[in-house]
Amino acid sequence: MSARDWIDKDFYRELGVSSSASDADIKKAYRKLARELHPDANPGNDQAETRFKAVSEAYGVLGDPEKRKQYDEARRLFGSGGFRPGGFGGFGSGNTSGGFDFSDLFGGQHAGAAGGGGISDLLGNLFGRRGGTTTAGNRPRRGADVETEVRIDFVEAVKGATVPLRLSSPSTCDTCKGSGAKPGTTPRTCPTCAGAGLVSRSQGAFAFSEPCRDCRGTGRIVDDPCPECGGDGVSTKSRTLTVRIPAGVDDDQRIRLAGQGEPGSAGGHAGDLYVRVHVTPHPVFGRSGNDLTLKVPVTFTELALGTTLEVPTLDGKVALRVPPGTASGRVLRVRGKGIVRKDGQAGDLLVTLQVAVPAKLDDAARSALEAYAAATNSQDPRPELTAMLEKR
Repeated sequence: MSARDWIDKDFYRELGVSSSASDADIKKAYRKLARELHPDANPGNDQAETRFKAVSEAYGVLGDPEKRKQYDEARRLFGSGGFRPGGFGGFGSGNTSGGFDFSDLFGGQHAGAAGGGGISDLLGNLFGRRGGTTTAGNRPRRGADVETEVRIDFVEAVKGATVPLRLSSPSTCDTCKGSGAKPGTTPRTCPTCAGAGLVSRSQGAFAFSEPCRDCRGTGRIVDDPCPECGGDGVSTKSRTLTVRIPAGVDDDQRIRLAGQGEPGSAGGHAGDLYVRVHVTPHPVFGRSGNDLTLKVPVTFTELALGTTLEVPTLDGKVALRVPPGTASGRVLRVRGKGIVRKDGQAGDLLVTLQVAVPAKLDDAARSALEAYAAATNSQDPRPELTAMLEKR
């Protein structure tokens, strides 16, 4: 993709957000569109697949704070008919009106608009090169990172699991091995830029470089494109990975799989795959850090007289002693029955005791409670409140 192509694209519009959107809003918009347009959800829908690629490309720039900053700066400098790569657009040759100094714009020994080296540095950062002396076509470029989602149940999150993950994402073309050329043929060096990927343009007294339009900045021309990838060297295909979910993973936590993202170009490393884990809540257990939580209903007599309860754990059951006179809401700790930490130490099981009040009573139970109420009539369960009421 040339400098002109990138700058002309409105990545904000692709994601349906404003240019002032926060990083969180951009990520939210991308994840929503990716789920809707994913090839697995739209089999055989070429239009959805094209939109999916465009959305992924947009997020590849706007999802990276540094690339987004450079993209915004490029749009500010080159947009709306102003200076554009390959021509001066709204500026005349040698224009210095209004105190605007083109020597600053084009770098040299001055600090440019993008900071440091002027436009040459700005374009270099955006399109995979730095400064005007590096050949863009031969520079290895790292592939983009990819994010996907997986849902596991609560027990798998606590104990860890190995889950298969099916992805449809850009990968190195198997037919041409990433060269873009039909098997049996090889790309040739671009005669326009001599393989540099850059061409020099002159405008009046000024000269500058931009990505070569004939080879799209790659330095190579494919005369006989690969039938599978159309000469890109990258094709979208489905693949199945086995992902190891570590024990104790949190809900919404991301797991990084190095080198499993989009393939790089010109020998560059592949990007990474980030798997966002969603944990289905457990019907009984909860979680607080590395501790498991459990609410156990008990009767008033069990708290008043004391008892021994059997409570479940993720590994079976344990006996829990409730001392006489235990208050409702008290938390009892069963050590070592929580989530195993990375250092091998296990969290605890925190059991909260809650009095269960019966909705209905038979005659015998009612008589017994009335007798108890009469026997404890002199005991005030709320002396602080009573004292406040007596003062009024």
